[in-house]
Amino acid sequence: MNLKNVRRLHPAWIAAAVTFLTLAATAGFRAAPSVLLVPLQEAFGWSRASISAAISVNVLVYGLISPFAAALMERFGIKKIVMMALTVVGSGAFSTIFIHSPWQLLVLWGFVVGSGTGSMALVFAASIANRWFIAKKGIVLGALTAAAATGQLIFLPGLSWLATHHGWKSVSITVACAAWVMVPLIALLLKESPSKMGTTPYGAPDNYVELPQIKRNAAKEAIGALREASKLRDFWYLTGSFFVCGLSTSGLVGTHFIAAAHDHGMPQVTAAGLLAMVGVFDVIGTMTSGWLTDKIDPRKLLFFYYLFRGLSLFILPAILFQTVHPSTIVFIIFYGLDWVATVPPTIVLCRTILGPERATVIYGWVFASHQIGGSIAALGAALLRTKFGDYSAAFYISGLLCVVTCYFVLQIARDKELITR
Repeated sequence: MNLKNVRRLHPAWIAAAVTFLTLAATAGFRAAPSVLLVPLQEAFGWSRASISAAISVNVLVYGLISPFAAALMERFGIKKIVMMALTVVGSGAFSTIFIHSPWQLLVLWGFVVGSGTGSMALVFAASIANRWFIAKKGIVLGALTAAAATGQLIFLPGLSWLATHHGWKSVSITVACAAWVMVPLIALLLKESPSKMGTTPYGAPDNYVELPQIKRNAAKEAIGALREASKLRDFWYLTGSFFVCGLSTSGLVGTHFIAAAHDHGMPQVTAAGLLAMVGVFDVIGTMTSGWLTDKIDPRKLLFFYYLFRGLSLFILPAILFQTVHPSTIVFIIFYGLDWVATVPPTIVLCRTILGPERATVIYGWVFASHQIGGSIAALGAALLRTKFGDYSAAFYISGLLCVVTCYFVLQIARDKELITR
């Protein structure tokens, strides 16, 4: 009986499981630069600004490479691109043990590791979900998004422990080895598409016809999709909303939460623990969002996600930065559930821009706007803190932008039929 059940397991779930592990590991790679900031400053005497410049470049490259990576996956196959990206990450991370100047860190962690991790990231999740699933697409996107977003926060304590007890080079070596180990795992277990295995996507109807593989030049495909999409109002609504998403999560809270708490007397270890709790609740929130995306209009979901996030950011300065009390825990749970819940409905809405066959490339550009927003918030919040003496203005501005975004997400594809499958 058990053997019979195993045989019934659709290969789409194996593809999703391998993708989940890869994205969780990739999140750990992305967490490394923030862990290395203080150790590098102590080891070399570099300014925090020069080290942060590498992190800023990493964030930008991570986002800007995504649409091109999506096009490359369509042109050459998902497996080849992901294996190449893991090899690049491993090589870039390992090479940092030989650095002796800030510009070398900028090149290796900013451009090399940034391009490698960005070539997987959430476009990898979108590619797998769009290629392997018809039914349950939303919940799969929720699970894969949770792996990508939460893994970074979960890996932080372990990488921090390594840097403290074994030096900063141990972090680089660990990241490199983990990336290289993932390459044969992808080669052995990840299948390119359902048709390669003589099957159809999970939940496909009897009359299902596989979308044709794009054979055009990958760079031209990415730029061409941007050129066409930029003429459409819905594309700008999506990119604008995801810009605010990146600004209000990874750019603001992900970058400055610990520093803001420390400014108000909260121990850094306590603040780091709270940030890790955000990651834990993010798993629940994103999985639930994926499940809801299969059942509820994604525009309505985005409306409530941005509304609740905006309200939580308004109250954050008043309740959080003194000590850990019940209202603090309520915020952590509330904000954690909303951390990247926006991703599954956003990916589904990307299918309405230029159709399902170019949805992943479009999401690559939308995701790039997310990272641009994060990069601006990372720098802008620091400037506001310098000017006003604390981060309150940054949280209020971010909260206001989230509330304004509520209106615009309801305008997406108002005159179109949503393509959810």
